[in-house]
Amino acid sequence: MREKKRHVVNSSFSGGLMNISRRSPAAAFLLLLLASCVASAAPRRKVIINEDCSGPGGSNMQTLLVMIQSPQVEVLGITVVSGDQWRDEEVAHTLRLLEIIGRTDIPVVPGAVFPLVRRREEAQQWQQHYGKVAYAGAWDDRWWHESAVVPALPEGQPTTKPADEDAVHFLIRMVHKYPHEVTIYEGGPMTNLALAISLDPQFPELAEELVFMGGSIAPQTDNPEFVDTPRHEFNFWFDPEAAKIVLRTPWKKIVCTPVDISIKTRLTSAMIEQIDKAGTPLAHYVARFYQSAPGADIMWDELAAAAWLDPSIITKQETRYLSVDLDQGAGYGNTLTWSEQDKPALTLQPVEIQVDLDKEKFYRMFISLMSDPTPPRSSLRTLK
Repeated sequence: MREKKRHVVNSSFSGGLMNISRRSPAAAFLLLLLASCVASAAPRRKVIINEDCSGPGGSNMQTLLVMIQSPQVEVLGITVVSGDQWRDEEVAHTLRLLEIIGRTDIPVVPGAVFPLVRRREEAQQWQQHYGKVAYAGAWDDRWWHESAVVPALPEGQPTTKPADEDAVHFLIRMVHKYPHEVTIYEGGPMTNLALAISLDPQFPELAEELVFMGGSIAPQTDNPEFVDTPRHEFNFWFDPEAAKIVLRTPWKKIVCTPVDISIKTRLTSAMIEQIDKAGTPLAHYVARFYQSAPGADIMWDELAAAAWLDPSIITKQETRYLSVDLDQGAGYGNTLTWSEQDKPALTLQPVEIQVDLDKEKFYRMFISLMSDPTPPRSSLRTLK
């Protein structure tokens, strides 16, 4: 109802502006100013971004920017979880990004360092038995370091500090403060969410919805990460137990951006050149740390965020029931799916799975958001 009333108001302003502008440019200007004030007073959509914030640049950082750059969104906080990199390194990248774009008002809240059950040694033993995975995130031998180590950052070390609160208590506190208003966006392993559910079973029902990038069903790709193991997806594989807990919990609504649709996207050098022309610190950051390697140029998480902002980007979706294989064998961490007709007698929740998209519309939206001036920090923040 609120959205409908807002549309009527905006339509009235538009019609009035057209009529008055013919008679008085000054009156038209005043009306336009009034319309702007009404639009800015409209409530923004609240979101907590739960992300494995690897950086600099890349899909995770760009996903933060998609939501921060939208004037229709209030980012209540960024809760960080180990995944693509270790948590402490990810926290440093996130703090530095917010410094660069002038949005240090957004809390950066450290979450889980380790998955609920798995450790690197166990994941290595699993690979010895069942085959090496193409990508292992923070556990990957190609860039391995201990969890507490924060390497020198190419973008510079941050001077700001993370929040004193931990991610789990922050998540719970925010949904109690704003019941049924907060979207939980998940772009990494689900450890923080599983811990929040375990601590406060009301957490999911108090949230507005869960939107996540994760899972893989039958991707059509020659990407080595999925050719032999199409149901293997990193976010689920890194912490399978957490993903199963989150997926079986009765959220009001669950929306999934799986590998199948993400791999249809590419961030190209031409798009980067267009963004860089904006000349802002944000645009230069995106251009400087653009990752063009195959796989790294896929817009994994950005698509999930953009589709939440504008669902019309998605042209096809279907409802399935999702879970995760915990049998400890070759399929450990794999995505399990069922239709309504064949689902087992287990506690499962319906999930809206995105299947296809309007790529050009998505690309235009992304370029526009990355090129726009960053919205100023809110003077109305009352998170404490």
